[in-house]
Amino acid sequence: MKNPTYVAELQKKLGAPSSETLESLRLLKALLRLAPGQRSEVIELVERLAVEPPRDPSLS
Repeated sequence: MKNPTYVAELQKKLGAPSSETLESLRLLKALLRLAPGQRSEVIELVERLAVEPPRDPSLS
């Protein structure tokens, strides 16, 4: 998909993707490069961080 004309036509039809969409795709590509065991560790970490409230460092 390096053809600039093809990419320009797609953007014209679909619109430019948001920065959040691009970042999500970058993260997905990075996750897929990891070994399966590492993927599950990363997913568990992200799920844990999403559930636990952040700790206030000033309280330590």
